[in-house]
Amino acid sequence: MTGSKAIYSALCGASALTMLGLFFATFDYAPLAQLGAGGFAQKIFYFHVPAAYAMYLSGVVCLIGSAAFLLKPSPARDAWARSGAEAAVFFGAVVLTSGPLWAKKAWGVYWTWDPRLTTLLLSVLVYASAVLLRTFVGNGDAEKRFLAAFGVLGTVNLPIIHLSVRKWGGNHPTVITKGGGGVSPEMGRVLGFGFLAMTLFAILILWLRARQAMLEHELAELEERGMDALEQ
Repeated sequence: MTGSKAIYSALCGASALTMLGLFFATFDYAPLAQLGAGGFAQKIFYFHVPAAYAMYLSGVVCLIGSAAFLLKPSPARDAWARSGAEAAVFFGAVVLTSGPLWAKKAWGVYWTWDPRLTTLLLSVLVYASAVLLRTFVGNGDAEKRFLAAFGVLGTVNLPIIHLSVRKWGGNHPTVITKGGGGVSPEMGRVLGFGFLAMTLFAILILWLRARQAMLEHELAELEERGMDALEQ
């Protein structure tokens, strides 16, 4: 218990400090982009892109936990699969919320059925479906196996999101990839710090949710044993 409290305190402290630093760097240090890139609204970029990365990271955790559960079921593996799916929904929602705010300023519309946006929405819907199904379909072994397979399916789509702009074009900018125009050194430093802050935040959420899921499983086992004891 002491070790868990130390991990929790360290992750909370590091995440809070880096997030505060990201806000300061974004609005005080990073230069203002040209009007064609969205002007002041472009500063969403420093949260939007790292949040997308955090969604990918959460999806990978869901994939590993789900695949491991399919190979050899265990409460811990199911907890990490569940944690990854829920975190992917959270960060996906951040991306889908922040992106249109920037798009309205840069493109003149909140949403277009751009290949990257469409595939991103599909992945978030798959993860959201897995989270909702856990609530309504029960907690048996067969249901957990089905949801683990669903978690693997959701993560398979993530590389398609990343490659969609190159393969199918679209309006979505490729700012930090080859051919995307690049960023200034100051923008690059703030973006890098954004990746660090969002990664620590993602690790905190993943760890907390997985730990909560395992504690819920232990509580359910204790309740079941108590009921069996009462029946005897």
